[in-house]
This record gives sequence, structure tokens and C-alpha cells, in this order.
Amino acid sequence: MSEVYATRRSRLRERCNAAGAAAALISRPANVRYLAAAAPRDSVLLLGRREDLLVCAGPPEDRPFEGRPDESLRLHVLPSPGGDPAVAAAGLAAAQDADSLAVEEHHLTVSRHKALASVAPGLRLTGIGGAVEQLRVVKDEEEISCLRIGAEIADQALGELLESILVGRTERHLALELERRLVDHGADGPAFPTSVATGPHSGRPGHRPTDRRVEEGDFLSVCLGATYRGYRCEIGRTFVIGTSPADWQIELYDLVFAAQRAGRESLTPGAAFRDVDRAARQVLDSAGYAEALPALTGHGVGLEIDEDPQLAPAAMGKLDACVPVTVEPGVHLPGRGGVRIDDTLVVRPEADGGPELLTITTKELLAL
Repeated sequence: MSEVYATRRSRLRERCNAAGAAAALISRPANVRYLAAAAPRDSVLLLGRREDLLVCAGPPEDRPFEGRPDESLRLHVLPSPGGDPAVAAAGLAAAQDADSLAVEEHHLTVSRHKALASVAPGLRLTGIGGAVEQLRVVKDEEEISCLRIGAEIADQALGELLESILVGRTERHLALELERRLVDHGADGPAFPTSVATGPHSGRPGHRPTDRRVEEGDFLSVCLGATYRGYRCEIGRTFVIGTSPADWQIELYDLVFAAQRAGRESLTPGAAFRDVDRAARQVLDSAGYAEALPALTGHGVGLEIDEDPQLAPAAMGKLDACVPVTVEPGVHLPGRGGVRIDDTLVVRPEADGGPELLTITTKELLAL
């Protein structure tokens, strides 16, 4: 695996050198992990002129789920506590005779940026932009395998919950139980705070669980995700509690399901981000729900739960193969409830069977 990380660093170095930077400082944790296999707390990665270094505030703790640093990288541990690894890395870059250093300006604070300039005044600081994030968009098969296992764990946790008695239990209790089940089945932890929404709360993106109890006839909307070896997936489903669905619930569910299917079917290499969004959105628009729609239809996933690309109306760019994304349209009707259906998929060409569905829990409207 060491070659994988070395290749990633080489690709980034080529971009930096082409932009006129002799060295690069990576400080955003997800980007450090992508390039170094692990991101110990407060660590940064220096791509130097003569040597790459993982600069840490202290000795890395042995936490397997956080990964272990690439063995081909030399660790540089600060000699005393309280120092800033990024500032130390700037000094190390200057010591390797670099005259310029590309930094992640979108991650560094102004005060930290000033500290870098003061420790190595002869070092010209330039911006690296989102270069690492761009490299992360297309996943290799090892990364996709981690997402696939994470999706299996999330499916298993959700499936077990659906077999239990739900009426009378609070949203908060159900969310905590789901997160425990994720860990029990091998996840590093939840990919994001689990959302359980009942009745009038259902279908609302990002709903934080409350002490509201599940009642007969409620919509129950659940959104959860598992982290496995650092990679995060997502699944969302909506059910009806304890009784046959009402006509309005069936109608709304079928509509959101049709929108989600349209989005999934449009995931082909070369498809524009905004066209995927449009495919799902126009189904709901045509039914008169334009004002009730979320800002985007989906987004990339990986070492972070919300990565590029963004599947949104104004998004620019086109999909590549091996890009994992969510497709998660929903409609929320204030005071009544709503429906959200959310899958994680990997973009694949038609010759390979089309988009690969990672989250496979049924999308049938179940009465639990």
C-alpha cells in the first residue's frame, strides 16, 4: 500500500511544481490522511524538495481505526509540547532550500498563515487551492471497497432496528441505538450524527433527534452512515409506523422514489453534475414541490461525508467513473411530515453494469 500513497504524493508534487512551488504543506486532516495513510492529531504533511515528512505535535497514538502512517514517510515529532507542526514544517521546508511553499489557504487561519511567514521570511507562500480535494474525487478500488463494507454495516444496523418494537421510543433513543449497532458490526463509528425523525419532523434534512416518541401512523425517516477505515457512506430511508400508509403518504413516497430513481439512473461517466440534480428535481418540480426541495440532490463521499462533487442546480463539471456519490431527494411538508430516500452509489460505465448501488436496504414503503 505504501506505493499508493507515494503515487498520490507524486501527483500532488507535479501539480505544485507546475504552479511554481518547490514544496507543499498539507494541513487539512482528511487531505493528510489521503496522502500519508493516517493523520495523527494536529499533524501536517510536508512535501519537501528532498524529503517528505509527517510532522506531529507528539508521538502518534496507536489507534488502528485511524490508520497507521505510511512506513515510507519519516516522522518528525516536535521536541517540546505546545508547538505548531505547520510552523515547524515551514522551517523544515526552508532548511531543505525551498524558496516557495504551497499551503492550503482554505484551511489555515490568518494567524497561522502569519506565523508561517515569520518563521521562514525567505519562503514565498502560495495557495494550493483545492488540489488535494480534486485528487480525492475519483476513488481507487481499495477506497471503494472500504465504502462498500461501510455500506454493508449501515444496512445491517438499519435492518436490525426495523425488526425491533419502535412505537413509544424516542427519536434520540433510536439514534443512539443505531450508532451502537454500527460499532458492534465493525464500524469505526458513525459517519455523521445519526438522524431519526418522526411524524412532522420526517423528511427534514439534518434533523437532530428529539425526545418526541414514535406514534402510530407516523412517517419514520432515518439517515445514518458508517465510517470504515476512515471512509464514510450514507443511507436514508422512510417508513410508516404501525399501520397501513395513508393515501397521501403513499402518493408522496412514490413521488420521491421516482425522483430518486431518476437521479440514480442518470449517474453515468460524462454526465454533468447539474443534469443529475435536474433529473431528480424535475420529477418533484412537476408535482408542485419546488419550494419544498433541498438545495442539492447529492454529493460525493469518501474520507469526509460531504465531498466534491456537489450535485446541485448550479454545479459545474462532469462525473467520472469510480466517483462515489449520494442521491438523496426529499420533500418535507411542514406540520405533516415528509419522505427522504438516500443511497450511496459509485459511478460506473454501462459496460460495467452502470451505477453500483452500495446501500441495498429495501426502498419499498414498509409499514413497521
